[in-house]
Formats: sequence, structure tokens, C-alpha cells
Amino acid sequence: MSHFGQFARSVSVCALLILGMVSVACSGASSAAAAAADTANTRGGGRGGGRGGGGGGAVPAVIAVVSKKDVPVEIEAIGNVEAYASISIRSQITGTVTDVHFREGDTVKKGDTIFTIDSRPYQALLDQAQATFTRDEALLAQAQAQLTRDAAQAEYAQVTAERSAELMNKGIVPKDTADQSRAAADAIRATVSADRAAIASAQAQLTAQQAAVQDAKVQLGYCVIRAPISGRTGALEVKAGSLVTANTIEMTTIAQIAPTYVAFSVPALHLPDIKQQMTVAPLDVEASPQTGDNKRVSGRLSFIDNQVDVSTDTIRLKAEFQNSDGTLWPGQFARVNLRLTTLPGATVVPSEAIQTGQDGQFVFAVKPDFTVEQRTVTLGQRVGDETVVTNGLSPGETVVTEGQLRLEPGARIQRPDSNGAGGNGGGAGRGRGGRGGGGRGGAAGADGSGRG
Repeated sequence: MSHFGQFARSVSVCALLILGMVSVACSGASSAAAAAADTANTRGGGRGGGRGGGGGGAVPAVIAVVSKKDVPVEIEAIGNVEAYASISIRSQITGTVTDVHFREGDTVKKGDTIFTIDSRPYQALLDQAQATFTRDEALLAQAQAQLTRDAAQAEYAQVTAERSAELMNKGIVPKDTADQSRAAADAIRATVSADRAAIASAQAQLTAQQAAVQDAKVQLGYCVIRAPISGRTGALEVKAGSLVTANTIEMTTIAQIAPTYVAFSVPALHLPDIKQQMTVAPLDVEASPQTGDNKRVSGRLSFIDNQVDVSTDTIRLKAEFQNSDGTLWPGQFARVNLRLTTLPGATVVPSEAIQTGQDGQFVFAVKPDFTVEQRTVTLGQRVGDETVVTNGLSPGETVVTEGQLRLEPGARIQRPDSNGAGGNGGGAGRGRGGRGGGGRGGAAGADGSGRG
């Protein structure tokens, strides 16, 4: 083959390679253009989607209106119900229980007879003490009569001694006779002094015996055990016929549950507010036992402990409840709400609207054109499912409560339906140039279809 033929063949091969490269480049450009067109159609049907896409699609979200209401400022805690008074019933004497006048769990009134103990031994002791008292009374009367007699004799002896002394001075009677009269008078005076001492002893003995009689009466009175308070009786630990020993066996208990107390602890940082509000008016407290029915009972704060628990930095409080229906039962736990004050006309939002960012708490506020802005807020008291906002929002504004993760400042949200929630993102989005619908491609606008 000639050199010219080989040159011609090389030129032909190069031309074919260049044409192939140009064809591949054109094919890649066409594929990229097609992919871009498909993406545009998916987002909202291209320009033919009109209101269906809205520059990337509206984000579905749930919104709520900022409201204004009176909000109670409360402290929540868990408390323990305590009986207003609880008495352990024990016998003060040793004896046999003859009667039990109640059944376990009965409600008794103050002064009701609940136990009777055999009184015969104590009645005998009382009779003996009274007999001894009567004897001592007679001995005292005898001593007083003896004193009266001896006092009269002492007076006569004194007169006789004085007369004998006068006669002796006149020389009528000898000195010996006068001395005898004086000695007799002195002896009688000593006897009178002894009689007075005997009377004092008899009086002391009578007083002691009178105390013995009173003690016997008290011991006899202990044979009948009465309820010291009104309340509900507990388990019965002794039966009729049981022998009880003084101050050893707990026979039963009585707990006063109407009214009743609920004791609870709150952080010590609330103590200044509690003390300040207590000077204005008694603080209201609500308690609900943890029984599942959420029934609340109203009461008043009645006690603040005299020191803070240093181990937990809490202060112990007690609230008093009338508890006439027995809702609160001693020993059970209860949820407690201590109301400090009420914030009139506070601005509140659902707690779900509050988000936390690097700069603190914020919400997504909805503008009239259904775009959102990130609004920094200052929070106050949280009450139930709502939170007080002290700065950053005004009543009547709208905030997003669900769907914040898909939002950013300036994003557009779907217009709410009748339930206040965003649409389902399923608009038709049909255009004349082809099926560029936004039905499955992201969230559609309020009007799901557009015209190309």
C-alpha cells in the first residue's frame, strides 16, 4: 500500500474519534438538562405550576393563636397526707377487758366508750380507801375534842396558879402550895401543845387518805376507756377477755381525718415569695390523691417549718383541708398545687410552640402572608400545657406549634384548614406543557394546580 493510502486511512480514523466524542458530550448535556427539567417539574410543575409550588413549596405546619388570660402562679409538689391527730389507745391499768364497744374501722366521737375493763378490784380499793378516810376523820374529831378539854383545864390551872401566888404573897398559903399550882398549870399547857400537834398529824393523815380516795377513784375511772378525739378507729389488737397490762399494749388507734393535713416540701428559693404572700392573705392549696380520678380538694397553707432542710435545700410546708368527704386518706401520696398569686391578663402560648436555640427560647411567628419569622421570647410560669410569655409576643399573633423542624426564617407554611392544621401537600399542579404536577413532589401550595 502506498504512503498516501495509509495517510488517508489515519485521517479517517481521527475524524471518527472526534465525531464520537462530540456525540457523547451532546448526549450528557441532554441528560443533565432533562434531569433539571424533571426536578423543576417535581417541585411544583415548573412555571406552569403557578400557585402550586410557591418557590420550593409551602411547609405543612400546625398553628395556634397567642391568647390572653389570667394565669395562676403555682408551685407543684408531691405531698403526704397526715392525720390531723392520731392517738394510740393503751390501758392505764392492768386488768381484763370485759367489753369492746366498737368494730374495727368505725367512726367514734370524742367521749364515746370504746373499752371496759373489769372494775371489781378497783372498786374494792376505792371502798377501802373511803373507809380509812372515814376513820381518819373520826380520829381528827377526837383529837380536836381532846384539845378543847385540855385547853379548858389549862385555863383553870392557870387561874388557880395565879390565885395561889397572891395568897402566898399575903401569907395565907404556904409557898409549896403555890408552887404545886404553878406546876400543874405548866403541865396542862404542855398537854394542850401535844393536843395541837396530834390534830395537825390527824389532819395530815386525813389529807393523805383523801388523796388515796381520789387515786382509787381515778384508777376505777380507768376501767372505762373513752375516745379522746373524734375519728376513725384502726385495727383492734385486743378482744373481750384479754388481759392488758398498764401502758404496754396498744389496743387500737384513732385517727382524725376531718380535717386533715398534707405535708410537702418545695425548693427553698420559693420561701421569700411564700412568706411575702402569707402576709397578704392565706395561700390556697389544692391536693389530689394519686388514685387516678384527679379529684381536687381545696385547702389553706397552715404551717411553714422553722428551718430549711440543708441536705435537700427544701422547706417543709403543711396545708389544712376540711376533707369532709374523706377524699384524702392518711399515709397516701397526693399531688399538691400551692397558688402564690394570679397574673392578670398574661400572654400565653401552647408549650409546644417553644423551641430552644443557641440564643435561648424562640418561636416561629406567622406573618399575614403565611411566612414565618424566628422570634426570641422571654418565658414565665408554665401552667399545664401552656406557657406564659413575658416578652416577644402579643395576644392575637399566630405561632407554629408543630412542624418547626422543617422551618427556617422566611419559609412559607400552608394555609390552615378548618381544624387549624396545614394541608396534606398533595396538590394537582397540572400545566399545559405536560404533567408537571406537584402532587408527589414536596408540599404544594394552597391551590394544588397551576396553569402553564
